Amino acid sequence: MSFAHLHVHTEYSILDGFSNIKDLVQRAKDLDMPAIAITDHGTMFGVVDFYHAAKDVGIKPIIGVEGYMAARGMKDRDPQFDKRSSHLLLLAENQVGYKNLLKIASASQMEGFYYFPRVDHEFLAAHSEGIIATSGCMAAEIPRAINQGRLEDAKSKLDWYYEVFGPENFFLELQSHDIPELDKINKALVEMGPRYNANFIATNDVHYVNPADSVLQDVLLAIQTGKILSDPNRMRMTDESYYLRTPQEMQNLFAGVPGAIENTLLIAERCNVDLGFKEYHLPNFPVPDGKTADFYLRELCEKGLRMRYQSRADDPEIQERLNYELDIINTMGFDAYFLIVWDLIQYAQRNNIWYNARGSAAGSIVSYCLEITPIDPLEHNLIFERFLNPGRVSMPDIDLDFPDDRRAEMMHYCAEKYGHDKVAQIITFGTMKARAAIRDVGRVMDIPLQEVDRVAKAIPNMPPMSIQEALDNSPDFKKLYNDAPYLHTLIDTAKGVEGTVRNAGTHAAGVVVTDRPVEEYTPLHRPTGNIGDSPINTVTQYQMSVVDKLGLLKIDFLGLSTLTIMAQACDLIEKRHGVKLTLSNIPFNDPETYELIGRGETIGLFQVESSGMRRYLKEMKPTQLEHMIAMVALYRPGPMDFIPDYIDRMHKRQEISYRHDDLIPIYGETFGIPVYQEQIMHSAVAIAGYTPSESDSLRKAVAKKKPKEIKKHKKKFISGAVERGIDQQIAEDIFTDWENFARYGFNKAHAADYGLISVQTGYLKAHYPVEYMTALLTVYQNNSDKVTLYASESRKMGIEILAPNVNYSCWGFTIEDNPSGD
Repeated sequence: MSFAHLHVHTEYSILDGFSNIKDLVQRAKDLDMPAIAITDHGTMFGVVDFYHAAKDVGIKPIIGVEGYMAARGMKDRDPQFDKRSSHLLLLAENQVGYKNLLKIASASQMEGFYYFPRVDHEFLAAHSEGIIATSGCMAAEIPRAINQGRLEDAKSKLDWYYEVFGPENFFLELQSHDIPELDKINKALVEMGPRYNANFIATNDVHYVNPADSVLQDVLLAIQTGKILSDPNRMRMTDESYYLRTPQEMQNLFAGVPGAIENTLLIAERCNVDLGFKEYHLPNFPVPDGKTADFYLRELCEKGLRMRYQSRADDPEIQERLNYELDIINTMGFDAYFLIVWDLIQYAQRNNIWYNARGSAAGSIVSYCLEITPIDPLEHNLIFERFLNPGRVSMPDIDLDFPDDRRAEMMHYCAEKYGHDKVAQIITFGTMKARAAIRDVGRVMDIPLQEVDRVAKAIPNMPPMSIQEALDNSPDFKKLYNDAPYLHTLIDTAKGVEGTVRNAGTHAAGVVVTDRPVEEYTPLHRPTGNIGDSPINTVTQYQMSVVDKLGLLKIDFLGLSTLTIMAQACDLIEKRHGVKLTLSNIPFNDPETYELIGRGETIGLFQVESSGMRRYLKEMKPTQLEHMIAMVALYRPGPMDFIPDYIDRMHKRQEISYRHDDLIPIYGETFGIPVYQEQIMHSAVAIAGYTPSESDSLRKAVAKKKPKEIKKHKKKFISGAVERGIDQQIAEDIFTDWENFARYGFNKAHAADYGLISVQTGYLKAHYPVEYMTALLTVYQNNSDKVTLYASESRKMGIEILAPNVNYSCWGFTIEDNPSGD
């Protein structure tokens, strides 16, 4: 006899459930269970990950939620009557039921939240189709009425549930834990059964996978409630039975109730929900009458091509690249995506909102022609497939930077354009990192704060380590572990809860935009914490990776203070000098700018103001944009080691060598040092005959350090190189270089974009120092450390900083000319 658990809490019942999803489904598989449900408290956070994890191990996922029933109406909020809610177990039988669960989970958060995310009887009845419900645990309406001796009330509630769901879709739920009242509840339910010809199911209120996990789950409860473990009055589970019991254990417990075990399998068989990827759900972008999205996109690109390339617009290389990209975009179904981003950019331009597109989007000539990106991909040898790979179907990802004081305007436009019900911000989940786990566990174990802090700080933070890695690699931490039994227990316990979901937050920039109301694809959540100036007040319950799996469009609206500084500086320049500067016309080939950078006078410049960067720039003496792009890419832990070699080779103080002559045109721009991920891709095409799409798959395998993929590509690369007459040992050496390169390779498209902004801020500082420093100080006026730094830099530049004056001062820093006009 098998069995299916239908009442299961994962770690997404935050600080209550301790079931890791992968461990949970694997344990169910090991116990030969055909299916298992997910029923987290009031949310559906983990549903899609659970679905795929169960499918991966070959068992059926059952999608559900343990919701909350309001004491009265879901909008009533009187603490005397509405503070306490009842539990409610709901399972989706089919797609209609799943859609209704989405609406229930959304409404409970957005409309019914009061201490708990609640719905009421009226809302549940209106969204009951396709859902299987049960009488629930002892905190549900019916068991609670029985426990309180209100049997007639319990019967009345049973009547209502049977009427709403029907006898085929409502089951009486029996549980067995070390709670005396449960026997009374189970007995009453069994006695009431004949009145309804009821079907029973046996469940275990699963909160963790194995019995031994009860200790760690108890720690989570103490963290959640802010209590210490030794507090006799704190909330805790009654015993260690809240684990994934075996089918035989469940059979032994409920053998006396006909159908209680078999009906779990019946429900499992009936529940069939498909959460696999179907299609992309791009919002409907209105195109002019008589035009299709692909035709309109091509029309805009051809117009932009002539604006960008002018007399060169008909060059075969340029036309071929544009046609190639448009064909791929159309084949993959992303014409509307580019139109949507183009429309956002058009709004920004019309309203004088500065913007920038970061990341691999700069590798697209379509993005360049639509004025989404400022970088010519042909001039900088950027690869379209690094941005959009036809061999790896996934949504394009263009991250948009806006001045941080105008980001909200862009989000508001997006919400107004597509509908507030079709946009939502994206949830994030914070997990317990090593040091935080030590501190959380130390607090509930009531260990003195000073001791806990000493243990936490003994875990190396650069690079970040897990507790186990710290035990393996840090002698100081290992010594603490062995010094005292209570510290040993602290560290072992913290290691057990490390990585568990700790809290929910909101993604800093991500916004989902859909064709139909968002809640048709993902349940919604109320804003998690401070959403700042965002005009969008809903958050998806599914995190970023899940949103991608569902084929939803995600746009990142990022606030970049550098754009605020540049915009304010250029406003001052126009007012004072009559010169209108924008991101599109600030020069990046100005000798005076590079002289300023080469002197290390880069305080206040984007990405290059740190002391280490200033030192290297003084040694480098850059003279062109490519040098700055390389510095942006190299100045990071790992590749930083190559900066001295790069500088020496640039100034011909060190000999440059190449593994093969075919690498010279590819590595030449970085003096024989592979700096960019795109260089791997170009090399694979040139040396081994890879297609651009295949070269991106190679790049990803190396960057993500996927052993199986790397092994497959190594064989393919060496074989392809040998076929083209390259010595096998040389081919092997090149590939080995790439494997080492994985730790420092950087996206050139992103570096090019940020390198350009670095140079443009340098131009403003070199030619309009007063205006630039005024804008810089104004934007950072609430940061005393920054004000001190930039005021000092201003004085070095001969710019006097005056004290505030009630007669002259404004809200920010302003320019006051001396009588001499200086």
